[in-house]
Amino acid sequence: MNFSAYLKKNIVYLDGGMGTLLQERGLTVGERPERWNLTHAETITEIHKAYFDAGSNVVCTNTFGANALKFSETELEEIIKAAFENAKTARAQSIAPQEKFVALDIGPSGKLLRPYGDLDFEDAVALFAKTVRLGVKYGADLILIETMNDSYETKAALLAAKENCDLPVLVSNAYGEDGKLMTGATPAAMVAMLEGLGVDALGANCSLGPKQLRGVVEELLENASVPVLLKPNAGLPRSVDGKTVFDVTAEEFSDEVAALIQKGVRVVGGCCGTTPEYIRMLAEKAKEYTPVPVLDKNITVVSSYTHAVKFGDSPVLIGERINPTGKKRFKQALKENDINYILSEGVEQQERGVHVLDVNVGLPEIDEPEMLKTVVCELQAVIDLPLQIDTSDIAAMEIALRRYNGKAVVNSVNGKKESMEAVFPLAKKYGGVVVALTLDENGIPENAGGRVEIAEKILKTAERYGIEKKNIVFDTLAMTISADTSAATATLTALKRIKNELGCRTSLGVSNVSFGLPNRDAVNSTFFALALENGLSAAIMNPYSADMMKTYYTYKALKGLDENCSEYIEKAASFAAVVSAPITIEPTNAEAFKSELQRAVIKGFKEKAGAITKELLNSVPPLEIVNQEIIPALNVVGEGFEKKTVYLPQLLMSAEAAKSAFEEIKSAVAGEGSKSVQKATFVIATVQGDIHDIGKNIVKLLLENYGFDVVDLGKDVPIERIVETVVERRAPLVGLSALMTTTVPAMEETIKRLRIAAPWSKIVVGGAVLTQEYADKIGADKYAKDAMETVRFAERAFGKFSRKGLSPQGNKLDE
Repeated sequence: MNFSAYLKKNIVYLDGGMGTLLQERGLTVGERPERWNLTHAETITEIHKAYFDAGSNVVCTNTFGANALKFSETELEEIIKAAFENAKTARAQSIAPQEKFVALDIGPSGKLLRPYGDLDFEDAVALFAKTVRLGVKYGADLILIETMNDSYETKAALLAAKENCDLPVLVSNAYGEDGKLMTGATPAAMVAMLEGLGVDALGANCSLGPKQLRGVVEELLENASVPVLLKPNAGLPRSVDGKTVFDVTAEEFSDEVAALIQKGVRVVGGCCGTTPEYIRMLAEKAKEYTPVPVLDKNITVVSSYTHAVKFGDSPVLIGERINPTGKKRFKQALKENDINYILSEGVEQQERGVHVLDVNVGLPEIDEPEMLKTVVCELQAVIDLPLQIDTSDIAAMEIALRRYNGKAVVNSVNGKKESMEAVFPLAKKYGGVVVALTLDENGIPENAGGRVEIAEKILKTAERYGIEKKNIVFDTLAMTISADTSAATATLTALKRIKNELGCRTSLGVSNVSFGLPNRDAVNSTFFALALENGLSAAIMNPYSADMMKTYYTYKALKGLDENCSEYIEKAASFAAVVSAPITIEPTNAEAFKSELQRAVIKGFKEKAGAITKELLNSVPPLEIVNQEIIPALNVVGEGFEKKTVYLPQLLMSAEAAKSAFEEIKSAVAGEGSKSVQKATFVIATVQGDIHDIGKNIVKLLLENYGFDVVDLGKDVPIERIVETVVERRAPLVGLSALMTTTVPAMEETIKRLRIAAPWSKIVVGGAVLTQEYADKIGADKYAKDAMETVRFAERAFGKFSRKGLSPQGNKLDE
């Protein structure tokens, strides 16, 4: 039986942890676990066999970190070949009766993708593709992509798998205590994106124990139409006599996971700290369970890198302003490659309350595919709204959908054969909710019946491409009533019939109805109200229109979609103040921020922050700009990050904007011959054996913005080098990072050596596998759960050094 067939009818048991078992068997500090496939093949085979014997249906190869960033191409192939030989030998040796499969295990690259890091999306796809092709070559039955904490890297890995094999692909993400990925994605957002890309099962693993992941699992089950996977840790780690142990027993673990199987989880296993005994007890407890059927949730949904937006009872507002049609200034921005203007339009519409942004950059005189890719990527760097990719250029549509971080709205397809043949394959491959225009080779039918017939034709064709009805949203085409007074009635009738008879969601470009008439807002807002009452799901509209926004909030209040009328009451006072779209380049609501520079830093406008700072330096002292403008802005973003109202990508883009401002200040100070003031020296490194430097790089960027002299030693840094650098620089602050349980011993040993050689230093540690208790056990001064906590610790420590009369290097200030 192949894996896909087995998954449809059975509960699937995966294996458990590998790293902790290798540590027990002698994996040394700095040693890479994947090499044990070659050097300790019998040990790896023994562990795999133990999992099969315990009841695992799927054993994952010891290839979690096997990629071309870590190993040469020759060694990578040797490792993956040996990994499959070991797993297959274990399968042959095990006499356990259950069905058995071998999965290619793929973990994260350890790098953050652009624009937040230095790894390009296509390079990430190519990196994972090499591993996938080798897995296929040596006999994988399926692929498990796991422990991904960034939605964009998850997409790159899944695309690499889908483009290089036809095997079943399971994807599991690492969610934090807040129920989100490191880069901000909710479980619902990940379901939207992964299902759109054609994943076979999805879920959560690592980071936390089964009890802490219950909320994440429940959200996955609520939204997913594919099987849900759960592979939790054995609770939280701690150090006992130099060994890593976990706080959830096999009995407790199996009870919790078995209960979630009864709620609908279909694929189960364990991550860090779990052993064959955990899997044995789980399989025993759930052996009589009947799998809960996996049902199609029939949700029409799009997503950004942080959240999902569902098309349902509450209307979805799609901002129309990123479009050159009828906008002279926007056309100029496109021709001049003025990305800042386009980003300002996006941010302004987000602040006005839209849920999705339409993005159209179509001009004959520009390279539309390249411009659309740029604008989509740049917009996603500064806002977290889902985007509607609006283009008739198929090449532009594909590159934008490929690069988009989430599940987009695709605008549009129509009933013409050539349109459906071009658009539907892209929608099937990359996912998306497709806006379908009710026109075909014969044009736009004048009556509602003709438009409904075209909708039916589109649905039948979409089905042949494997695109479900829930992923089609129909636009029944608002036509100007100045040319035909019956046009609005035909549009509304078609809209109502499509909703009621075909069971589909709908969308309209509302403002088309008033073309050629005076006082267009009055016509648009009334038509909007009529359309909503006839079942409109989403409106492409002008959020600067007071009349349109009044209609939206009033409709929600009247339809019982606004609990206690709270939104209406909140917005009512501002309705009169909402003005028509500004004709100036800059957004009109800078008064919400203390200055334009603070706004640029908070919103992540890198170029703008630098330009404003350069201008300010003509009249304001550099130190005043730093203390009164930049640091307060960073604090606003940092506090939002700590409160979980701002997510990592926004934090990083703000930091980049601040960095741009600091560069201007440094240039000015250097020109004056002055010396810039820096705080303490901070030595930072990812410990020996660990190549994951995402967290370290984020901390570095923020510390530099707060004025610290950061010495970045990189990743996989030998203990001796860290100690030597701290002593040489007499650094008072040290930061150590580790992602994997197998590399935490290197962190502990580094701390021991630092305590002897550099007793003055304060040491902060961080990483997914650490806790406060664990940090205390290995002798750290501070456990920081995120980058901002490290900054706060460094600020406090620097203050203590200053009060003791010490310089940033730990020397007396008068030396």
